[in-house]
Parts: sequence; C-alpha cells; structure tokens
Amino acid sequence: MKVKSNTKLSIFDTFKTKDNSLTGEAMRQRSIIRILSSKANPAERTRTGISKKIAKGQGNVWKNIYSGIFRDLDEILLPMEIAEEDGRLPLKRGPKALQEKGIPFYHLTRKGVLIALSIREIENKERLLNEFFSKSDPKEKEFEKIITNLSNSSPNFTYSIFQKYVKAFCDDKIKELLPFDLAKLQNLSDESLIIQKEVLEAFLKLSKQDKEDAIRFLNEIT
Repeated sequence: MKVKSNTKLSIFDTFKTKDNSLTGEAMRQRSIIRILSSKANPAERTRTGISKKIAKGQGNVWKNIYSGIFRDLDEILLPMEIAEEDGRLPLKRGPKALQEKGIPFYHLTRKGVLIALSIREIENKERLLNEFFSKSDPKEKEFEKIITNLSNSSPNFTYSIFQKYVKAFCDDKIKELLPFDLAKLQNLSDESLIIQKEVLEAFLKLSKQDKEDAIRFLNEIT
C-alpha cells in the first residue's frame, strides 16, 4: 500500500495553546493502537468494533466517530504498515458481495507493537516487549537483554526510551523505526537522557553510604 507524502502518525500531537493536551486525532490513533495491542476478539478489531469500543469509553455514539476511525486506519495505520489485516469475519446481513467477502479485522505489525510500547496508557507492555523481541533481527538482539532487564527494574525509564524513539520518528527526526536501533537517538541531544546518564554514572561511583544518602534525598523530592 503506497504511503502519501503527507501521511503522518499523530499520536504525540498536542494543541499549540496547550502543550500537554493531546489533539483529538492523537487520542483517537492512540486508542486504536491500544485496542489492537490488546487481546480483543476479532469482532472488536473491525472498524465498527473499534468505533464502538472507543465510543463506549467516551460516552459517545459510535457512528459519530466511525469516519475518523476509518480514516486513521485506511489513510495512516495501514499504509504506514503499523496495522494490517488479520482476517475476515463473515457477514450475515447486507449486500451479498459483502457477505461473501467478509469484514476485515486488524492487528498490529511489529512496527505497530514498537509504537504501542511508546504509549503510556497501554498496560500490557511486558507481553508486547516479549512479542517485539521474539521477532528481532540480529542487530536488534544486542538491545534485548539490557532493555528486558531494565523493564523489570526500571519500567518508567525503559518505556520513556521507546516514547522518545517513536516521537523522534513522528517528528521526522528518525527516518525509519525498524530496525530498532537506539543509536538513532544519539543525534537528538535529548536533555533528559543526558541528565539520567549523568546521574547513573555518578551514582555508580558513590560509596555505599553516599548511595543510601542519595536514595534518601531522591525519595524526599519524588
């Protein structure tokens, strides 16, 4: 499926006047990815099923948001290979041709799983992380052990790395998400990562007592 030049993933887009407030398009795309990342049954992963699930959470009428869901899937998530068809459900009513063809339902591609790992509200990240690395290429394998270990000991830090990585892609600072290569972040000069690295390196050099004092200090301010 050909990707148009202006096709863009908008999951981190915010209103210009409200830096921390996601746009409606961003929230809608995040919701679609969240549903496709879950163990939802096939009926819940059709366009209509996704619309109904999102509308229910919003207290909205699903038909009012269907066109947006349709557009996000057909113009963004499918062309960008973030989602793909996972099969078709038989249709008992409607035009005969449509009954024979069935209704498509979707799931995330490996790229989609990577993007799901960057979305804070998605809860099943441990399963997604295992799924992502189960299909990794040799170059990506070098990150698997350290990221898996970090996800167990420091999940917030670990998934913030995925968030920065995917956001850089959304902002056109990274050309391709796959293969997954954290070296792509080196050119971004992310201040928070630089600070975290500095703190970790300094902490490792501290004596046992100084480490305990540092932890006590951090507990006071967080």
